Amino acid sequence: MCLKTNKIITYGTFDLFHIGHLRLLQRVKNLGQYLTVAISTDEFNAVKGKKTLIPYEQRREIVENIKCVDQVIPETCWEQKENDIKTLNIDIFAMGNDWEGKFDFLRDHCEVLYLPRTDDISST
Repeated sequence: MCLKTNKIITYGTFDLFHIGHLRLLQRVKNLGQYLTVAISTDEFNAVKGKKTLIPYEQRREIVENIKCVDQVIPETCWEQKENDIKTLNIDIFAMGNDWEGKFDFLRDHCEVLYLPRTDDISST
């Protein structure tokens, strides 16, 4: 019997890391066996019009040390998602449901899931 190892990827800024972030990462990890988290760099956040309070390197270090996270990569532009999915052999792309429908174009490459956010928690 051969079991498929689901590789999952999610993206985010993870500034002011809170329990909602943790619970989302835990739910995403429960979808498979290997979780890659792409964290928006400070430069990319500036392009998006977002100012982070915690620098990228510190946000990366925080997320890398969460036990459900297997790998952290930088997110440097909107367009990298398709390439990440192909290069990393991703089976599932997962995001919070506040992004519902925005990444459906990736369904040609992997399963796309939108998970519920933790109620009453947001750093925005």
